[in-house]
Amino acid sequence: MFVDQVKIYVKGGDGGNGMVAFRREKYVPNGGPAGGDGGRGANVVFQVEEGLRTLMDFRYQRHFKAPRGEHGMSKNQHGKNAKDMIVKVPPGTVVTDAATSEVIADLTEHGQQAIIARGGRGGRGNSRFATPANPAPELSENGEPGQERDVVLELKLLADVGLVGFPSVGKSTLLSVVSAARPKIAEYHFTTIVPNLGMVETEDGRSFVMADLPGLIEGAHSGVGLGHQFLRHIERTRVIVHVLDMAAVEGRDPYEDYLTINKELKEYNLRLSERPQIIVANKMDMPDAEENLAAFKERLTDDYPVFPISAFTREGLRDLLFATADLLENTAEFPLFEEVEEDLGVNRVVYRHEEDQDKFRITRDPDGTFVISGETIEKLFKMTNFASEESTRKFARQMRGMGIDDALRERGATDGDTVRILKYEFEFVE
Repeated sequence: MFVDQVKIYVKGGDGGNGMVAFRREKYVPNGGPAGGDGGRGANVVFQVEEGLRTLMDFRYQRHFKAPRGEHGMSKNQHGKNAKDMIVKVPPGTVVTDAATSEVIADLTEHGQQAIIARGGRGGRGNSRFATPANPAPELSENGEPGQERDVVLELKLLADVGLVGFPSVGKSTLLSVVSAARPKIAEYHFTTIVPNLGMVETEDGRSFVMADLPGLIEGAHSGVGLGHQFLRHIERTRVIVHVLDMAAVEGRDPYEDYLTINKELKEYNLRLSERPQIIVANKMDMPDAEENLAAFKERLTDDYPVFPISAFTREGLRDLLFATADLLENTAEFPLFEEVEEDLGVNRVVYRHEEDQDKFRITRDPDGTFVISGETIEKLFKMTNFASEESTRKFARQMRGMGIDDALRERGATDGDTVRILKYEFEFVE
């Protein structure tokens, strides 16, 4: 089965907890705090593996949770950092944040890596909190939670040339005779239900990768037929080879087919219209093909070369392959995503205003409980060691400093009301 899009969950490892410990050694008076920091949690790293061709493996494992860092130890010993979790993906994988649709990584080259979910930093041990006013603190931090997110993996094949056209125009036959690929060929529509790749080599030693994509029909960009599932694979191709049935075996007008397919490419992604095209007039060994070709050329307004061929008898293939290789040499790669150009030797810092609105939110349950949520407050909560009274007091000070106490009063909270953060409930005290 060919799988080219899947949604998965990834979570970086939590940081290890810091430790509360004191130095108690003979002949060392006033040893002081000696609790070590926790280790960093592991990142979830995607790495390109050349041998993979589909995202099939992700259908069976959709959750990836990296290991946490080691906890801090006594004698100021730091916990060990966790080893990154490496997840193998095929070349051509685009990773997108499911919530924001932001592109996280575009992975194309063998061995290329990208951090998809960062691990949390380790919590600080009590030796980090020593001050002249409090030389022996019983205060430590839990590890920072690792980043977690749902991501969409989308595979876009790495082909130089993409074969497009209506079903049964001869795309699979063409690929089978110019390369070692063996796509399924039969006399019915949508024989090709997965993209096929083939390595093509010309007589003068040049080579390129050609992709035979499932047939497009009118409305493909909006989900009609099979082709809409694979239009994304054309995005990486540098040259589009547009195959037409010039014999009009099924009674369609070749010129109307040409206009329809180009319209679908444009509707799906305007940038596809920037790709250079080569028009292939296939099935020239059949009756009426010569007359149809002459009529097609009269109506053609685009400045694209037209190559009459017969994939069945292999007539005209040599000139077609030479022209395709020549066009590839003169065509730059089209980036899938706009990249910001950087001036060499100039460091530029872009400051973006981001509202600090997600520090906390206050809602109220039907039973009257005040519920505090928000990324910042939940992170502070998870990093607080509630087994220590000193840590608990610190968390209360942090809440007060964030304005949560005042916000609760504005919402009508009075002495003794229940307040909940995540699963932890406590009483509001004036």
